[in-house]
Amino acid sequence: MNKIEQYWQQFCALEGLQNIRFTEAFQFGEKADWLASLVVGGTKTATCSSHPLYEIEGDALPAVGDYQIVLNSHDEPVAIIKSTSIEIYPFNEVPVDFALAEGEGTYEEWKEAHIAFFGRLLPEYNLQFTEDMLTVCDRFEKVYPK
Repeated sequence: MNKIEQYWQQFCALEGLQNIRFTEAFQFGEKADWLASLVVGGTKTATCSSHPLYEIEGDALPAVGDYQIVLNSHDEPVAIIKSTSIEIYPFNEVPVDFALAEGEGTYEEWKEAHIAFFGRLLPEYNLQFTEDMLTVCDRFEKVYPK
């Protein structure tokens, strides 16, 4: 059993959960360790992603109730989160309170960091970032470790 599966089984045993799976194990963005530490510390309770990438990759959008495992830069599990709200907004209409829930600083810092990130990521898929690009805004709670 690998580290991720072991981590998940530990959580399920503690919570008495059976026949439930996590939807994905992933690293947050380009600063995986810093962002994971914000989740572990309870500062980061939201994340947004590019809606067009879900379409290109054929992935299902996250759903309320989904469990996900947050990994550090070494692909080691550090937390389990559960989605509590999924909303889709054009990037330039993401609510300020959502941006602040991402825990990465002021609204201006959030906006600047995400424009830069999407500006680097999207060309890999032959896409250009635009201010009206749809984003998937996922609010979550850290459920493990408590």
